[in-house]
Amino acid sequence: MARPSRTGGKTSQAKTRKGRKTTKSKRRIAPAASRANRRSVAGPSKDLKEAREQQAATAQILKVIASSPDDVQPVFEAIAISANRLIGGFSTAVFRYIDGMQHLEAFTPTNPVADEALRASFPRHLTTSSAPFELLRDGKPMQIVDTESSPNILASDLARLRGFRSMLFTPLMSNGVPIGLITVTRVETGSFADHHVQLLQIFADQAVIAIENARLFNETREALERQTATSEVLQIISSSPGGLGPVFEAMLENAVRICRASFGTLLLYEGDRLRRVARMAAQNVPQLYAPDQETPPHFIAPFDGAPSLGRLVETKALVHIADIATEHPDDLIYKVAAARTVLIVPMLKESELVGGFAVYRKEVQEFSDKQVELLEHFAAQAVIAIENTRLLKELRQRTDDLSQSLDDLRTAQDRLVQTEKLASLGQLTAGIAHEIKNPLNFVNNFAALSAELTEELNEALKPAELADKIRTEVDELTALLKSNLEKVVQHGKRADSIVKNMLLHSREGPGERRLADINALVQESLNLAYHGARAEKSDFNITLTQDLDPDAGEIEVYPQEITRALLNVISNGFYAATRRKSEAGDETFEPVLSATTNNLDDKVEIRIRDNGTGIPVEVKEKMFNPFFTTKPAGEGTGLGLSMTHDIIVKQHGGTLDVESELGVFTELIITLPR
Repeated sequence: MARPSRTGGKTSQAKTRKGRKTTKSKRRIAPAASRANRRSVAGPSKDLKEAREQQAATAQILKVIASSPDDVQPVFEAIAISANRLIGGFSTAVFRYIDGMQHLEAFTPTNPVADEALRASFPRHLTTSSAPFELLRDGKPMQIVDTESSPNILASDLARLRGFRSMLFTPLMSNGVPIGLITVTRVETGSFADHHVQLLQIFADQAVIAIENARLFNETREALERQTATSEVLQIISSSPGGLGPVFEAMLENAVRICRASFGTLLLYEGDRLRRVARMAAQNVPQLYAPDQETPPHFIAPFDGAPSLGRLVETKALVHIADIATEHPDDLIYKVAAARTVLIVPMLKESELVGGFAVYRKEVQEFSDKQVELLEHFAAQAVIAIENTRLLKELRQRTDDLSQSLDDLRTAQDRLVQTEKLASLGQLTAGIAHEIKNPLNFVNNFAALSAELTEELNEALKPAELADKIRTEVDELTALLKSNLEKVVQHGKRADSIVKNMLLHSREGPGERRLADINALVQESLNLAYHGARAEKSDFNITLTQDLDPDAGEIEVYPQEITRALLNVISNGFYAATRRKSEAGDETFEPVLSATTNNLDDKVEIRIRDNGTGIPVEVKEKMFNPFFTTKPAGEGTGLGLSMTHDIIVKQHGGTLDVESELGVFTELIITLPR
């Protein structure tokens, strides 16, 4: 049996050992590969976690945007917190650019001293030396790897104070224009990872969306407020066509509210003065300027104490003062009412100053263009309202004038008709009177003649021898006949008096209407009445007094008719006064009649007063009725006062009133329009 060779065996053993070594080596390598695999798996897991966190943060910010459509502050705060956490920053801040100034909107706090220093350094002007200014050039993110090596001294000082060394800036871009930025800081130096830069860009885009949404929301709300305010003012204008007070108050209230002003006022320019017609306060203001207080005169005119108002009057243009304490520290609107920002919009009509709308803020904050536009719109509406009110007043005045003219025309027509009636009645009366007068004269004459014949008959029968009985009968019959004839004569004379009065009232018509001195007419009537009464009764006597207003002047009347009316009134006064003397039997009683005239501007008043018997109430009610009289038979016809009433009231459009106290006086008051 052959034995294996040593060499061959060794070779085989070597191979076996070698194979074992290889296997062992493979076993040693296996754990290292497993660890590498685990590391390769851990990387995606971390990325997935970060992605989920980013998604969650983005979703959370979108929720905040949706819940705060008009307020970006909660959005900025959520972005600062999320960005700082996800990027692993030391602190994060959000800034906005407004009117060339950089404003701090939100930040994550570090320590109270550093936080206060950060707040105190904003707002500030954008300068070429500041890192954010670089963002204005191309709108791209930028970094400061080490603030200690940064040329921006302000950034270095702030970094030391707050305790960071590196910074990442990402701009907020809207339509290619930077409107703000987000900055993230770290304690260590070095660059930020690309995915962190991208993440901050996402947050910046969300901030821009929030700003744009808030802008659109606020613009829509402001437009709706302006529209509502305009509609409200127009409603008040339409519902108060004749009154400007409610319109001015509504305009000013809406202007102060929408312009976010502290208080406001509306002024009208009258001559060289500005008169305050409305004022409104939205916040606490000094009592001197409160709406329930009168405005001091120096706020209105002169304008030395109120140069802002003086500028309005001088330029007739908009006055917008950012800080009146700087420009006009002596202006009383600043000294008294603590106003700082002033906006005064002129109210113009064809380049002429009508007034001004003024709103004030107690803080330094200029009014926006839209607020200025709103106030200009209200100023235009106020001018329209003033013009409408003026036109309405003119229209009403014209309507009143036309109505008055129509009334005057109708009155004149009535007077003309009445005059014609009186003239026709006069002609008729004259005709009737003349027809009656002839037979009446025959009756009176033959009655008187028959009475004389009766006397002659008695004389003729005296010589005749008649039986006593027959003579007695003859005497009785002739006496009765004579008595009857005397009564016929008496009543004939009364009838004759009536006819004479009828002829008197119908003579010549009313004559010509012309200007006549009213005092002269009264004096002439007094003289005629007095001498007529003395001619009728020689023992007639009465005291006449006159108190004639020299300003009574001339008045357009029918002089003959007025004289006739005055004669009737004065004659009645004579009768009442002398009757009281005869009835009383008091020799010491003195009859008095007074005549007074008074100028009442558009009227003239004539008063005829006697101290006679007075008029009972039941008589006053019908004393102007035709043919009504209280005089005994044969002493009155009842036509005098009736014709007087027609002359004064119907023919001249005046009034005829009576005041009387029984047994004391009677006063007739004649009022004639000029």
